[in-house]
Amino acid sequence: MEIAVLACGCFWGPEIKFSKFKGITKTEVGYCGGNSNSTTYKEVCSGSTNHAEVVKLEFDPKITSYEKILNFFFEIHDPTTLNSQGPDFGTQYRSEIFYFNDNQKNIAEKLLKKINSKLSGKVVTKISLIKNYCKAENYHQQYLEKN
Repeated sequence: MEIAVLACGCFWGPEIKFSKFKGITKTEVGYCGGNSNSTTYKEVCSGSTNHAEVVKLEFDPKITSYEKILNFFFEIHDPTTLNSQGPDFGTQYRSEIFYFNDNQKNIAEKLLKKINSKLSGKVVTKISLIKNYCKAENYHQQYLEKN
């Protein structure tokens, strides 16, 4: 099994979409790219942690490829909007691909270049080494308490 970590807006919608993707065996929502290896939904929403909301995907490379997953990633969100997706605004809703190794980085860079060419250079998706991934614990309860 391999792992992909992707930020494409609020993690609930993408998690559902990716859970139906052939070859993905497990999904998990969390936060990544921030200043610490522990955070909460409330802290992330404050904008002070630098974390993005992400979906962590476990996939079987015999059934699907990292490149196919990234192609789907670009299909299910707008990679041209900075720090927002739909009605959600804030740095936690940015578009970002977090890679684990040089192979993932190279695939992401090649695909981003191709997508950016198709979208007239408007893509704002970042590509970053995985940093401070945190599983989102009790995020639904924290969301209800916040709203």
